Amino acid sequence: MAIPYELMLGWRYTRSGRASRRNGFISFISGVSMLGIALGVAALIIVLSVMNGFQKEVRDRMLGVISHIEVQADDGGAIKDLNGTLEALRRHPAVLGAAPFVSAQALLARGEEMKGALLRGIDPSLEGQVSELAGQQKLLDQLRPGEFGIVLGIELGRSMGLRTGDAVTLIVPGGQVTPAGVVPRLKQMRVTGFFESGHFEFDSGLALLHQEDVQRLMRLEGPGGIRVKLRDLHQARSVGQQLAAMLPPDLVVRDWTSHNRIWFAAVQLEKRMMFIILTLIVAVAAFNLVSTLVMTVTDKRADIAILRTLGASPRSIMGIFMVQGAMVGVVGTGAGLALGLLIALNIDVIVPALERLLSASFLPREIYLISRMPSDPQAADILPIALIALVLAFLATLYPSWRASRVNPAQALRYE
Repeated sequence: MAIPYELMLGWRYTRSGRASRRNGFISFISGVSMLGIALGVAALIIVLSVMNGFQKEVRDRMLGVISHIEVQADDGGAIKDLNGTLEALRRHPAVLGAAPFVSAQALLARGEEMKGALLRGIDPSLEGQVSELAGQQKLLDQLRPGEFGIVLGIELGRSMGLRTGDAVTLIVPGGQVTPAGVVPRLKQMRVTGFFESGHFEFDSGLALLHQEDVQRLMRLEGPGGIRVKLRDLHQARSVGQQLAAMLPPDLVVRDWTSHNRIWFAAVQLEKRMMFIILTLIVAVAAFNLVSTLVMTVTDKRADIAILRTLGASPRSIMGIFMVQGAMVGVVGTGAGLALGLLIALNIDVIVPALERLLSASFLPREIYLISRMPSDPQAADILPIALIALVLAFLATLYPSWRASRVNPAQALRYE
């Protein structure tokens, strides 16, 4: 099957440029255009992959501590029919497990050191159904009712200088009325261990107790909520609506997306803005093809005139230079995809090597919640990037190709 001469000449011009005698070498200008497109595409893939990985890593670590769905009484008190509600939740096919809990704000004090903490009262025997902290089950088993033991996040314990077995004073809201006035309720607790979730916010501000101990401290009649774990966390919103419809009206159902709605919305907005900004880089690189092709058309005016005198139509001339531009776009996009995926898939090796080389930390845990650079390349991001780069490269070929098709053979050959 014969190769169309438009394709053959377009590829030849792409390879040769002005120095046509150097067969096999890419011209400098075409090479710069390819490099610009490749770097723009690679930058888009790397940045979006890191943002996807960051969001996934924070979300997974967050959901290792918080629940996919929480069911609470609308008045903030105890759930009236706790066992019946647990059974109803577990019967739903999308629910993997359910466990009661009690939540409250408190202060931890040791000497002059005082820290705020979120208290979570749990049932250690059921916590494994809803939390990844069950991997540290030995710690949870030490929480026994009436002993007032407490398990702290490792960063919280470190900031207060606590060790296992130390005593810490728990100050809870809702003071006691005495002849001297209202004084806060204090309780001496014993630190039984430290958990590490990998999420700095929880490691530095969460304390676990047995739910019966929290109920006594807060003077509650029973657990104020139920934590629910789903088989698929991405169905939390729809499953939450189904559970709300089947449960009594005095119960409020909230899914994990509502707990951190602002954070996830901010990440999505930032991702869109980065996509737009980096796409402009690809656009600038793609439109460098305009100058490349204009220079090529100027250089090949005699060739164009000869082809026209041999019977080539303006459409064929236009096709030759569109092929040249398309070749640059395809090669540049392909190289960018390869480079971007290579870096994105190995960023967990590249970034630590750079940190050791520069003696710097790119992700302080207290700021970014995680300490390593994550990456999650997704086809939903990569395919649009490749298509946009190819479309921009194609659009950049239209004007120079049209200009080439308008070359007058008589004028072009006058001074040859």
